[in-house]
Amino acid sequence: MQLLSHLLEFPAPETTHASGIIAIGGDLSEKRLLLAYENGIFPWFEDGDPITWWCPEWRMVLLLDTYKPSKSLRNILNRNKFTVTFNTAFKEVITHCQQAKREGQQGTWITDDMMNAYTTLHESGKATSVEVWLEDELVGGLYGVDLGRIFCGESMFSKVSNASKIALHFLVGYLKEHHYLLLDGQVYNEYLDNLGFIEIHRDDFLKILHVANSKN
Repeated sequence: MQLLSHLLEFPAPETTHASGIIAIGGDLSEKRLLLAYENGIFPWFEDGDPITWWCPEWRMVLLLDTYKPSKSLRNILNRNKFTVTFNTAFKEVITHCQQAKREGQQGTWITDDMMNAYTTLHESGKATSVEVWLEDELVGGLYGVDLGRIFCGESMFSKVSNASKIALHFLVGYLKEHHYLLLDGQVYNEYLDNLGFIEIHRDDFLKILHVANSKN
């Protein structure tokens, strides 16, 4: 575990602490964020804490070819009640994700500084949002960092049942169409598990990431 300086660098993955923390400090500049994601590292901390960077031993990912929507989701999609868009309301999506109440969490890890940082990434074309609309109301969505061959999911929200699942479904379709290698969900949670995400070892994730970076 390393304390970062002003230098734009991260320690090697093998130096990661058993907790999954690889470094502390630094900043949330566009260049540092992109360098982090390109090396399998992401920030995750609560408001008031120092910036904490993670590279966990086990990575939650969706292998795109294994994705299959549930029967109930297919039924919802067939009703055509919802409209799905990309990159039309990024700030609104990340704001809803920040405000979403999550089981077992007192606050949010999406601080105002994080919101500003990812909005800057979006403005430079490196962060993407998916929006789900019911008539004219934004009822669900997700956002993440787009590395070109790997999509790093950050957060999602639903104001009505299954809205985030619809966002994910359309994102997977886009990623498949454009030959992405996988969708990164970062760390295990039961919701992702139910959606078909699996855990792979950090070494395997970094190998895939290296292939993705070499083809960009």
